[in-house]
Amino acid sequence: MIQVEHIQKTFKVYRRSAGFSQAVKALFHRQADTIHALNDISFTIQEGEMVGYIGPNGAGKSSTIKILSGILTPDSGTCLINGRVPWKERREHVKDIGVVFGQRSQLWWDVPIIDSFCLLKDIYQVPDSSFKHTLDELTELLSLETLIKTPARMLSLGQRMRCEIAASLLHTPKILFLDEPTIGLDAVSKLAVREFIIRLNKEHNTTVLLTTHDMQDIEALAKRVLLIGKGQLLLDGNLEDLKSHSPYEHAGLDEIAAALYRDYDI
Repeated sequence: MIQVEHIQKTFKVYRRSAGFSQAVKALFHRQADTIHALNDISFTIQEGEMVGYIGPNGAGKSSTIKILSGILTPDSGTCLINGRVPWKERREHVKDIGVVFGQRSQLWWDVPIIDSFCLLKDIYQVPDSSFKHTLDELTELLSLETLIKTPARMLSLGQRMRCEIAASLLHTPKILFLDEPTIGLDAVSKLAVREFIIRLNKEHNTTVLLTTHDMQDIEALAKRVLLIGKGQLLLDGNLEDLKSHSPYEHAGLDEIAAALYRDYDI
């Protein structure tokens, strides 16, 4: 389903000190640092699997999701998803994937949610009958009855995230990439999102790759965990492996994650 081999990705970051003189100086000589966002990343995810992708800020999680989505092109390495290279076959690839970025929206800010849904229907060329069936199902499961008639700017964060998840699933993708989907949500909204993802995986065998800093999300949704730090894949195992990882056997997942970050100096 998803096969990633030896992916490398670097970025150039330009820096300067504060002040007008430094700004003028930067016009003629810019200081550039090379950031190794991903360094020899390899993993395989099978169809129907739900995998947690964890690591501190700046570890390379979002860069990985963007490469898998076809948004970014890696410097080297290969990636095959359903037999396609994401950044080379984007038009066909996006028909099979749904993506939710917790800090970015795919909904139009000033129009009712249903208008955004209809536009996405046209973009993905979803037949009318399929769209109505999927929309009715998502509306019921995510409790969107009143929300879809409301402009996105008038929704709370939790309400908007439920709409974002629905928007990513209107074309019934086989794979769902979730980049911090529960960021900033209250306890009730988090539970609703988790229950929906579990049901989606169970009923439609949807493959899910989840990045989050909330280890309760990982515990509720994923049996397998990938740990990344400083662009390198450090661990690939199940939750029981992490929990029994001495000396953290009796600690909670948050403590385990924090200890692993310290151990790997990330």
